[in-house]
This record gives sequence, C-alpha cells and structure tokens, in this order.
Amino acid sequence: MKNVLIDTDVILDFFFDREPFSSDAAKIFALCESKEIRGFITQVAYSNVYYLLRKASRHDKVIDKLKLLFTITDVLMMDEDVVVQALNSGFADFEDALQYSAAANNGTIDAILTRNVKDYRKSKIGVLTPETFFKSRVERY
Repeated sequence: MKNVLIDTDVILDFFFDREPFSSDAAKIFALCESKEIRGFITQVAYSNVYYLLRKASRHDKVIDKLKLLFTITDVLMMDEDVVVQALNSGFADFEDALQYSAAANNGTIDAILTRNVKDYRKSKIGVLTPETFFKSRVERY
C-alpha cells in the first residue's frame, strides 16, 4: 500500500467540486476508502479546510464532512520538531513547509499529492499532482 500526504488543495478540490480537478480528487479519496492507498492529512489541513468550508456552510455540516474525511484518512502528526524543521526548511509557503516536514518526519510517506508542485521544490519526497499519480499507476501495470 502506498502512503500519501494529501495536500489541502486536493481536499478543497473535492469538497468545493472545483472542476476540472474534483474528479481526480474524488478518485484519490475513493482509493483511501477502499484502502488501496493510505491517505494522510495534517492538522493544519483540517483547520484550513474547516475555515474555508465554514464560509460557505454551517458549522455542523462542515464538521460532518470533516468526520467523513477522518474515517477514510489518517492524521499526520505535527510536533515541535516538525515546526522547527518547517521554520528552517527554506520553503516559500509555511503551510507547505509544515506539511512537508510532518511527512518527512513520519518516514513512511511515499508521495505528496498536490496541485501546487512548485511549492514543494525542496521536497525529498516525490511530489505529484493527482492526475500524474493516476498516470504513473497506469504505466506501472
């Protein structure tokens, strides 16, 4: 099973049905649900997704969506070491630095799935768009 960090933008593509990206995001979460991949999301992503969804919906509806997300993914932990690594990472975007540092610190993440590949230029973990992830899966079989 492949372990992947799912970046905030992919989650938002799914919840906001942002075309043309939402179908690939939905497929990612379907793979998580069927346990073909193990999806990880950081606490920062949960917070950011809540904040953005809350602008368009009631608290209880947003919480229900996050609970559903929680049932098919795992939470990638962040601690003091992750924050220090993020602060010293040289990443231009601090949220991405936190997420990358959490993934690197975890040690089991095979890929980061994001549409903002350029923001992860300094990553030592493979970074793929959902579309590229699916193309690479097809090419292997």
